Amino acid sequence: MVALEIIQLKTSDMENFSYLIYCPQTREGAVVDPSMRPQLVLDEAARRKITLRLLLNTHGHQDHIKGNGDILAAGKIKLAAHPDAVPDADIPLAEGMKLPIGNSFITVMHTPGHAPGSVVFVTPAGIISGDTLFVSRCGRADLPGSNVNHLYTSLQRLKKLPETTIVYPGHDYGPMPNSTIAWELEHNEFIKCPDLESFIALRMG
Repeated sequence: MVALEIIQLKTSDMENFSYLIYCPQTREGAVVDPSMRPQLVLDEAARRKITLRLLLNTHGHQDHIKGNGDILAAGKIKLAAHPDAVPDADIPLAEGMKLPIGNSFITVMHTPGHAPGSVVFVTPAGIISGDTLFVSRCGRADLPGSNVNHLYTSLQRLKKLPETTIVYPGHDYGPMPNSTIAWELEHNEFIKCPDLESFIALRMG
């Protein structure tokens, strides 16, 4: 399987990251969470001669999906999101789905907690973790639709990924733009919580 290239772009005043994921062999690609400045993503795709096939949303909060319309208007691009995030998506995402990108694919992990429709995109090059996992932090669990118990469970799943897995978060909230699961296991206090009770106290305190 071909290792997909992941390009990280800062696309809002709220420190949002958007992503281009593409196959270096076929130049076919996807956009993840275009946020407030979708034209930056489209310009980068054009510069790299990437043909966009998919638009992926990690969840349905406006700071992540506001630019969806601009991306979809740019070509024959299908929108993929969990039904609890974007109900009218062309491709309703579910746990374990595989989305083809050129000569490779992206695997979907359903990771509710920050939002009921939160997903993480797993690629051979790393994970796009949205607002489930940040560098040194995790997503909020006090918003409408949030569930701190579900967020804890989702983080427990992510911490079991290979330690070399690169973490590409939904916001630039940490000491660096991306990390690894190994780094998070050592430095992220939310990941290090030994049980649900301590996680709730830390996240909701």
